[in-house]
Amino acid sequence: MLKSSRLVSLISSNKQWGKQVERTVLRTFLSTPISEVSQMDPNIKSYKDLYNFSVERPDVFWKILAKRLEWKQEFTSAVEGDFSTGVKWFVDGKLNASVNCVDRHAVQDPNRTAIIFEKDEPNQHELISYAELKKLVCKYASILRTVGNVKKGDRVAFYLPCGPTAIAMALACTRIGAIHSIVFAGFSAEALASRINDAGATVVVTADIAVRGGRTLELKKIVDEALKLTPSVTTVLVDARDGVKSRVKLQHPRDHFLQDLESEGKGQDVIEYVESNDPLFILYTSGSTGKPKGLVHSTGGYLLYAMTAFENVFQYKLGDKFGCVADIGWITGHSLLMYGPLAFGATTLCFESTPVYPNPGRIGRYWELVERLQLTHFYGAPTAIRLLMKYGDEWVKKYDRSSLKILGSVGEPINHEAWVWYNDVVGEKKCTVVDTWWQTETGCVCLAPLPSAPNDPVLPAMPMRPFYGIKPKLIDPKTDATTGSLEGPLCIEKPWPGMAQSIWNDSGRFQEVYFKDYPPYYFSGDGAICTKDGYWKITGRMDDVINVTGHRLGTAEVECAMGKHALVSETAVVGFPHELKGEGIFAFVVLKEDGKKADRSKIEKELKALCKSQIAGYAIPDYILYNDGLPKTRSGKIMRRILRKIAAGGNVEELGDVSTLADPSVVKSLVKNRQKLSSVPQK
Repeated sequence: MLKSSRLVSLISSNKQWGKQVERTVLRTFLSTPISEVSQMDPNIKSYKDLYNFSVERPDVFWKILAKRLEWKQEFTSAVEGDFSTGVKWFVDGKLNASVNCVDRHAVQDPNRTAIIFEKDEPNQHELISYAELKKLVCKYASILRTVGNVKKGDRVAFYLPCGPTAIAMALACTRIGAIHSIVFAGFSAEALASRINDAGATVVVTADIAVRGGRTLELKKIVDEALKLTPSVTTVLVDARDGVKSRVKLQHPRDHFLQDLESEGKGQDVIEYVESNDPLFILYTSGSTGKPKGLVHSTGGYLLYAMTAFENVFQYKLGDKFGCVADIGWITGHSLLMYGPLAFGATTLCFESTPVYPNPGRIGRYWELVERLQLTHFYGAPTAIRLLMKYGDEWVKKYDRSSLKILGSVGEPINHEAWVWYNDVVGEKKCTVVDTWWQTETGCVCLAPLPSAPNDPVLPAMPMRPFYGIKPKLIDPKTDATTGSLEGPLCIEKPWPGMAQSIWNDSGRFQEVYFKDYPPYYFSGDGAICTKDGYWKITGRMDDVINVTGHRLGTAEVECAMGKHALVSETAVVGFPHELKGEGIFAFVVLKEDGKKADRSKIEKELKALCKSQIAGYAIPDYILYNDGLPKTRSGKIMRRILRKIAAGGNVEELGDVSTLADPSVVKSLVKNRQKLSSVPQK
């Protein structure tokens, strides 16, 4: 059934791919929702023709699709520029993202459900129609203007739980031309402050508390701590959970409960139409240098790409119910919980809880959701899939999942075993499993099994095919050759509408990070394999960024946090394979002389506390190994390649060439100390 036996040979012989692929799941239908094909080229007869046209004539392809958005002023050119000079999409066009995501659907079908909000406690969901969403968006837009004095181009920072307030407030920002910067409500006060300061936000929107997995998170207290370090903020808007305002004290005149601003929310509805290339939002993502990058996404290009990818990759039809369980603080929540679905006019899930709450007895929370809400699509992270797989099949089979059509995976590469369980048990081999690859930088999905031609295979644990407009390239790191290579750094050859425009206040860093290594291409930072049949598989990060439970984390961030301990001389952090998280955090620590006789268990607790307070809970190292030194070259560079192998349990013989080390004996002591960590599985 495979198109080529070479594919099976390659998969089974490549150790990185784990077990031999036992089968393929064939696509039985082609669903290319792009109905404008005839307007592009009469010679387009197949999916492959359409894809080729999208990369050969992106100007025509995206110009025609852009008609799906509502424009106040038509654009004069679909695309201008390149990676080296900067790319602009839909030049001179003017539009408003809020109008495209809310107003037009509220007019066409006001009672259609826009958001299904599933609260932390089970069986407590709310349905919000497009008409109701518009009313809420207009109310918040008026409050931002009148109370926060927010104008076009101003930045508004969010520190909110995943819920309707966050979605409506984001759309309220876009309605008045402001730029939102949503910070995941799990970051520390220090991390929040650094993002507020970098963006220069004047208003912060938060909640008194968040409730997740039965735990109460005191968001307002964290914001108060952060604002001691943020001189730009003049106004704080607080959403009181369930209308209860007694949990926190406000600092007047800076702070306001949203519930006290009903009259301010009834002001005139002002819509600010912006240039297509004006910023829509800033979203911070980890960088290898330790300083998070504030990636800027444009209004027109990003919105069209998110909507187009949402519809095509997931084969969404009106009447379906899309269940993305990501948090709105990450790009997945931005693009495939909020902007992509709402621009299309879809019904999207907003999930406040966790897959294992309340426990015991509710390990099937996701699948109960599917049954009760009749979800047609489910989009989650491999970390959660692996976790639920450990509890057994009975928690899945307890619930009716017959409404499901598509299962999606996002955030990190999914392993073969988890993919098979997802397909066979959760989907009962009746759903298409869509393993997606994309990044904060790319805006939305770049590689995915769908769309495809009829009877094309969907292979386990592979994103497989480039999306429309995406032309991936593999680079041979030794020769920089772009042909004949099966494995190497993953680059993208041409611009696409969803890509980030720049790094906020640092366009030079944008060019340095993404376009310096393999010019003139965009370098993703990931490695990949491309089979001779043209199918793509992600092998993992190639820089100093690790992926912990789907969260990108710069190792330098963790090293910086741990380096603040008074007894720490030096640290080095690497990732290692983790059964549940995908990657775990392994820290190597060199103590100062006065710390070598100190209580190491106490130091370890303090180091973990630093990581949590400086970054977030997911940044806490899984293991900390103390040693008298780190493996360095004679020039002083830390050999992280060696540390990665040691963290994974490698022996001295498996570490490769160590001849360039200034002190090879360091390696032996590291391996010896690594073997003492009996709780870490050895190779």
